[in-house]
Amino acid sequence: MKKIFAQLFLFALILSALTSCEDVVDLDIPSGDPQLVVDGWVTNQATEHTIRLTESAPYFANSPAKPVLNASVIVTDDKGKVFTFKDLKNNGYYVWKPASASDSLGRIGGTYTLNVKFGTEEYRATTKLNRVPKIDSMTYFFDKFPIAPSDGSPQEGYKPEFFARDPVGVGDCYWIKSYRNGKYYNSASNISTAFDAAFSPGANSDGLIFILPIRQSVVPQIEFALEKDTVKVELLSVSLEAYYFLNQVRIESTNGGLFATPPSNIFTNVTNVNPNGRKALGFFGASGVSTFQTVIDAKKAKPKNG
Repeated sequence: MKKIFAQLFLFALILSALTSCEDVVDLDIPSGDPQLVVDGWVTNQATEHTIRLTESAPYFANSPAKPVLNASVIVTDDKGKVFTFKDLKNNGYYVWKPASASDSLGRIGGTYTLNVKFGTEEYRATTKLNRVPKIDSMTYFFDKFPIAPSDGSPQEGYKPEFFARDPVGVGDCYWIKSYRNGKYYNSASNISTAFDAAFSPGANSDGLIFILPIRQSVVPQIEFALEKDTVKVELLSVSLEAYYFLNQVRIESTNGGLFATPPSNIFTNVTNVNPNGRKALGFFGASGVSTFQTVIDAKKAKPKNG
């Protein structure tokens, strides 16, 4: 018995020594100079286009991104047409408005160059607007989780699925964006991309119908669409650069847990005209867009394995 008490006393003594040696360490991480961050995408849709400019912030900063004001933002296509973007609300969102309801900025096959002048710095990015296939249809089936979600979300509902075929020719890249009742699934974890009709190069999926996981990425795996919900999916063509950029954003944004890898800088296609000038972050892309929308009707639901 004395031996047991002695062991317990020794353990308590060691534990006390360890805890008494704890010090609060304040990390003094250099904030660095702010960098221009570009968030811009143009499409072949006849609608307003917005390019957002902000400044990067220190890693531990707990405040909204600072908007970049009084910048010159111009997009030029390969035919010499110039599109001027203006910060109409003085908030860092630079907007181009079509002259008419049928006026669009982008066209399939066009090349677009972004030019941003901010202070003494000038930045450029170039991208191509690639072809996009038509979404033929969207179906949905009823399903149910075996266990009710802990967050109180529905245990049963409908899983939408879109159908489209990748055109023949290796190397088409896509971004699948989806909406439910007008709300865009904008979380980085919901970014869905495709290379030809599958997830990545080497899958030999050229010219095929998109594979099942991509077709069913309309709503997140942990969610259902409900009856009378309006579900919309957009299939966007993207460049190979944009494909890798989007994948890296998803990976870095969901990088956590026991097996997390060290964070890395996300790729950018925005460069300073002056090689010795301040670097930029973000991405400028262009997309052809194919859209399909439906309203969930229980009577029109397909069999789960049909």
